[in-house]
Amino acid sequence: MTAAPLIAGVELGGTKCNCILATGPEDIRDSVRIPTTTPAETLGAIEAVLTRWSNVPGTGFAALGIASFGPVALDRAATDYGFITATTKPGWSNTDVGQRLARHAGVPMAFQSDVVGAALGEGRWGAAQGLADFAYITVGTGVGIGLVAGGVPIAGELGHVRPVRMAGDGWPGVCSFHGDCVEGLASGPAIAARAGAPASELPEGHPVWDVTAHTLAQLLNTLVLTGIPRRIVMGGGVMTGVPHLFPMIRARLAASLGGYIALAELADLDSFVVPPALGNNAGPLGAVELGVRALAEAVPD
Repeated sequence: MTAAPLIAGVELGGTKCNCILATGPEDIRDSVRIPTTTPAETLGAIEAVLTRWSNVPGTGFAALGIASFGPVALDRAATDYGFITATTKPGWSNTDVGQRLARHAGVPMAFQSDVVGAALGEGRWGAAQGLADFAYITVGTGVGIGLVAGGVPIAGELGHVRPVRMAGDGWPGVCSFHGDCVEGLASGPAIAARAGAPASELPEGHPVWDVTAHTLAQLLNTLVLTGIPRRIVMGGGVMTGVPHLFPMIRARLAASLGGYIALAELADLDSFVVPPALGNNAGPLGAVELGVRALAEAVPD
């Protein structure tokens, strides 16, 4: 049996970049973490890693997958495909990430948002394995959603939908674009701004968790109403650091839906709303899966 080709995966995050050389979670040959600073410094450091992987005998890679923070340009026919567009991260708006790294690597490349990358990783090897229709939500510095239908990722910015507000809550939110969208109310910075301390330092009984769970359940309600996901995987720093949020969100999702949707999977919310199985490797391994797909398109069966 022919060995699976090595893939270079790059997860470009707002604070750090994870570069991985692998065929999958059981065969990771190397991994490198790079701080996200300026585009020139960060992309230059990633290029240095790709050069090293290309030049060491026996470790050349066949394709490159990139999963980046955004918003990102995903139209392959557009001149800005692979660019970070109008981001809130200073200095990074209109930055060419995908095309630049593809030129440097000289191999087939696929580019997606970081949260879609994580979704594809969980779909290939993790908590959504075997499912063609699912969603991945990251709750951390921001709130992002990777929605997959029929195995195909669907681009969107559902973290910025406006939820039904919790009764009596008039807090304005922290999103610089929308104020009280889901990200503005339930992200890590929103929780810290509202509570006066990071999520990791807040006790289980703190009142901020009620409004956070309510807001995230409203997002899940919207996803369920699309008719797509058969499972919702929730990761990111807030979710992985605050496990008691899961039962709170499930209970509020059930109350919000009110029995309206006749979906078999909703009968067991413990298995419908779940944590990621790949942990912190969901994003980098998702980038590897993107590279696998790029190679398959370049070299069809």
